[in-house]
Amino acid sequence: MIENKVVAMLLAGGQGSRLKALTRKIAKPAVPFGGKYRIIDFALSNAANSGIDNIGILTQYKPYLLNSHIGIGSSWDYDRNVGGLRVLPPFTSEDGGRWYTGTANAVFENIDYIDEQDPEYVLILSGDHVYKMNYNDLLEEHQAKSADVTIAVMEVPWDEAPRFGIINVDSDGRIVEFEEKPENPKNNLASMGIYMFNWKVLRDYLIKDDADPGSDNDFGKNVLPLMLSEGRKMYTWVFDGYWKDVGTVRSYWEANMDLLDPLNTLNLYDKDWRIYTRSKNLPPQYIARGAIVKNSLVNEGCYVKGEVVRSILFSDVIVEEGAMIEDSVVLSDCVIKAGAKVSKAVILEGVTVEAGQVIGQGDEDCIYMVSDRNISKE
Repeated sequence: MIENKVVAMLLAGGQGSRLKALTRKIAKPAVPFGGKYRIIDFALSNAANSGIDNIGILTQYKPYLLNSHIGIGSSWDYDRNVGGLRVLPPFTSEDGGRWYTGTANAVFENIDYIDEQDPEYVLILSGDHVYKMNYNDLLEEHQAKSADVTIAVMEVPWDEAPRFGIINVDSDGRIVEFEEKPENPKNNLASMGIYMFNWKVLRDYLIKDDADPGSDNDFGKNVLPLMLSEGRKMYTWVFDGYWKDVGTVRSYWEANMDLLDPLNTLNLYDKDWRIYTRSKNLPPQYIARGAIVKNSLVNEGCYVKGEVVRSILFSDVIVEEGAMIEDSVVLSDCVIKAGAKVSKAVILEGVTVEAGQVIGQGDEDCIYMVSDRNISKE
């Protein structure tokens, strides 16, 4: 168990503009996922399952719903008198108030919080990735190499490597070079944005970074390259499980559809590594006589009289008789009226698809985003 030696700092202020209408009113980590969760639930649950007692949540963009979802952390067993979970928004200081200017600045502005916990290590996490990870494995690798920082990486398909920050290493896994979205990458080891630091080392570099007027105050762009240039012991730890950066509408749809694949390694039914969330007090789902539901996740409060195939329904979705949904993600409080056909779509919360309306075609290579304002192709 990690216990008190590690403090986790979870960066949850992302705007997620490429998710378009999904993040019009909420931060990316608060986006609903998988029928009943929000994206941030995965990092929070990983921390809780890994035995991390102290975690700070750094919020910024449209935080109201995210803060309401997190509450005092009781869903993840973080409502404690000592340690536990703290929400850390930008704040006003003697120099005036300002937004966090970058990922490193967000942590720098909360040095006092971390110092109060007096940790040996600080784990930096992102609140907008879907994955299951035991952070003890990362810590063990960090300790075994006597590293100053250990970065979680994973092999991505070569054709996708130019979209990521690529890390080049020697035969022992020690980092020798960073490549930020290279056109011709030297390998396919991509940074996952998960860092295990020795706190005393990180603290010094956060102060150095803050004193540099030309810095973007970002871990990937500034702090980590500076550490590398000064010869710090920097290593990678290779993760071989499921991980998805749901940064676009298509990747969001794909990650939800992955949950319906029987071979998918992101097992939501694993009782030894549960994904926790703030649950609603809703009645059971109702599947009417004559309804058809195949290879789908249907959450509480749903009332299904039509056909649902290879789809995910969030809570309180009504599917009227004769309506059909296939290969789609339907968020909470939607109504799919009689005779409507929905295919390869993401339907946002509270939308009504009118009787007889047709959205999408099963053989199209595009995803439809349906909001209360419009329907767009992605």
